[in-house]
Amino acid sequence: MSNAIFELPIAVNEPVKSYAPGSPERLELKQALAEAKESKVDVPMYIGGEKIYTNRKLKIRPPHEHKHILGTYSKGNKTHFKAAIDAALAAKSDWENMPWQDRASIFLKAADLLAGPYRAKMNAATMLCQSKNAYQAEIDAVCEFADFLRFNVQYMTEIYMGQPESPAGVWNRLEYRPLEGFIFALSPFNFTSIAGNLSSCPAMLGNTIVWKAAETQIYSAAIIMEVFEEAGLPPGVINLVHGSGREIGDVIFSHPEFAGLHFTGSTGVFRMLWQTIAQNLPNYKSYPRIVGETGGKDYIFAHPSADPEQVAVALARGAFEYQGQKCSAASRAYIPRSMASKVLSRLKKDVKSFKMGNPENFENFVNAVIDEKAFDKITSYIMKAAKSKDAKIEVGGGFDKSEGYYIEPTVISVKDPRYVTMCEELFGPVLTIYIYSDKNMDKTLDILDETSEYALTGAIFAKGRQHVNALTNRLRNTAGNFYINDKPTGAVVGQQPFGGGRASGTNDKAGSVLNLYRWISPRTIKENFNPPRNYRYPFLLPDAE
Repeated sequence: MSNAIFELPIAVNEPVKSYAPGSPERLELKQALAEAKESKVDVPMYIGGEKIYTNRKLKIRPPHEHKHILGTYSKGNKTHFKAAIDAALAAKSDWENMPWQDRASIFLKAADLLAGPYRAKMNAATMLCQSKNAYQAEIDAVCEFADFLRFNVQYMTEIYMGQPESPAGVWNRLEYRPLEGFIFALSPFNFTSIAGNLSSCPAMLGNTIVWKAAETQIYSAAIIMEVFEEAGLPPGVINLVHGSGREIGDVIFSHPEFAGLHFTGSTGVFRMLWQTIAQNLPNYKSYPRIVGETGGKDYIFAHPSADPEQVAVALARGAFEYQGQKCSAASRAYIPRSMASKVLSRLKKDVKSFKMGNPENFENFVNAVIDEKAFDKITSYIMKAAKSKDAKIEVGGGFDKSEGYYIEPTVISVKDPRYVTMCEELFGPVLTIYIYSDKNMDKTLDILDETSEYALTGAIFAKGRQHVNALTNRLRNTAGNFYINDKPTGAVVGQQPFGGGRASGTNDKAGSVLNLYRWISPRTIKENFNPPRNYRYPFLLPDAE
């Protein structure tokens, strides 16, 4: 038995590789892409350390090449979902009693596997099943995921080191227990790193997990499970299931041992899940923890003092990287009339220069949106804008789903700051711009604040500290992640903890110690080394005569 207090390797952000022509990582990634395209996978569920296959097979197709079949996955039913809960509960005692340093070593090893031998494989899977270009896959599926693992281990040890004071004769301690029961992790399609973090973050604190990945992310979710297993994660700690959200929810949320929800997805789904949990509250052993990051209608506001070129580049990157399918993507902008022509001119020039197509061609900046449902929703807004007297398509507006779900990056200008595409989350490559009168800036700020129910990310561009401070204070509650002279995307673990308020979620800040506190249930332990032998306190003694 070890009696040492171990010191962890210091967490640092994983360097992002360039994938420039001729670089070894580019050659390795292209080979991994070719191998993945040539093979057909059959993705199982992972329950209690066993790979579970069913006869209900659903095909996995790249969004940018939907006639190609990457493989299939096994869809489960309520029997499998109950088995996953049983496996999580059976694994819980041994897992939570495992020494913290052993749990830490598993996830630190997973990070090194991810950044090493699994780098190309994970990037290739994310590029193929989620239609990300090489750079977007790299910063997400490898670098951010590795950062989550390493920094969360560091945050875990910081929590454990926090101990109360002890006066003479007493030893006070804090024990950081996992929650009593199992955690349900429900992850989205757009970030492989989020999928990995939603399941692993509570797990490293001693919790056991039932995890459902988005259908369009299952292909890369299977690689996550491969990495965890190779890193030495015990059976049953994280159980990955595939199936109908309604069927899974019926099983999960009716179970008395349900202890928490770790969620990223739409606001509508999150609200529905919260209501379901509230209705079932009397059935639970404890009050479940609910952590959710949901939608956004993220903005860029340009002050008249801003640099038009910087604003235009922030709009091009912030709105159209990964086809606008980031919950942080810039989807509405407020530009003063005094610089609008310069901003639009540069923005249209940049957008027209984008190359769009298959992510296997590294020259393509823009790829396909995730599926036909998303394609149809996004293009319906574009078609309405094209016919509207209150809107003008400045650039883009084209779309085609014959080969893949391709939508041209589209910039719409509107006369009404409350036009529908200024208000509703589209989650696609559509940016709407309202040009405001410089003298009406204060009124426009009020409109910005009131327009959207969300408060996830936002950015301001301004010169002069007085302008920066005034805008920062005025827009205090409009974004949980606020950017000054930068695009509103690209939060880095350990640097910009991520999450927003209002309808954007519970703002529990993934990528920081704040999120980890949600997955523990502290117990205070007081040990008295010399207990009293008489109940009488000194004040009870009679006065001296």
